[in-house]
Amino acid sequence: MTRKLAWPVVGYIAALVLTWGICWPVYKFGLNYTPPLLYAGLRTFLGGVLMAALALPRWKALQWRRNWRIYAISSLLNVFLFFGLQTVGLVYLPSGMFSLLVYSEPVFVGLLAWKWLGETLAPTKVVGLLLGLLGVAACSFDRLPGSASGLGILLGLAAAISWAAGTVYLKRVQAQVDMMWLVAIQCLLGGAGMMGAGSLFESWSEIQWTWPFLATVAFAMFFGVSSSWLIWFRLVQMGEVSRVAALTFLVPVISVVLSALFLHETISGWLFAGLLLIAASIYLVNHTPHPHRAAGEAPRTLG
Repeated sequence: MTRKLAWPVVGYIAALVLTWGICWPVYKFGLNYTPPLLYAGLRTFLGGVLMAALALPRWKALQWRRNWRIYAISSLLNVFLFFGLQTVGLVYLPSGMFSLLVYSEPVFVGLLAWKWLGETLAPTKVVGLLLGLLGVAACSFDRLPGSASGLGILLGLAAAISWAAGTVYLKRVQAQVDMMWLVAIQCLLGGAGMMGAGSLFESWSEIQWTWPFLATVAFAMFFGVSSSWLIWFRLVQMGEVSRVAALTFLVPVISVVLSALFLHETISGWLFAGLLLIAASIYLVNHTPHPHRAAGEAPRTLG
């Protein structure tokens, strides 16, 4: 039967999809002033500094010796690969099309959660995930170019797979780590790694330290990286990852609507079709019965 969402959860979801919907045009704008890897590393590292400062009063919860492997793996999947691939990919594709590729993530989450977490993959859930993907495609249809970069498409799908793997991994280890410290450390490590890679392949002198660029970095630091990822991890803690991930299908919709409101882009019939498909997707994924795992069946492990 359908699970009802508590109002605090609805608030978390609304804040998250709105923030991430705004992020795509903001990050695309920021790339006018900076190389991609240095940009991704800088904004992520600063977001990690902010989260670490907030987490300092509970520094004992860090438990570095016990949890350093968790921090390293989460940093690799959720930050270094995900943020790095998505920022470089935005160079090759319009933000609308690239967000479509990245938000195929719930489909990969559904598959990985079925294999690694033992979550059910009922036919209604599969249909729901596919409808959501079609809905995102419909919302982005009018913004797709006639010919797209093959490298950009590969980067978008790779970012989606990395994010999906990081989300499922988080669900497995959530009881072992403090969420605030996890966000802080993964952003510090992943951000430092991206700045290191950027220093090798790009040049700091290419960054234009203008007020518009600094504004995009500040937005990413406070909202796009730190607070939004803390909300995301909290939502993953509270429910099945495939159900939570399905809600991210709403992010490209928010992006398209905001573009229409503030950039005067046209809202077409494709957007309404996409909204209907996404609504059906979220209903089906959350309506899927969740039978208890058979007695004695152990959860499947990574690897």
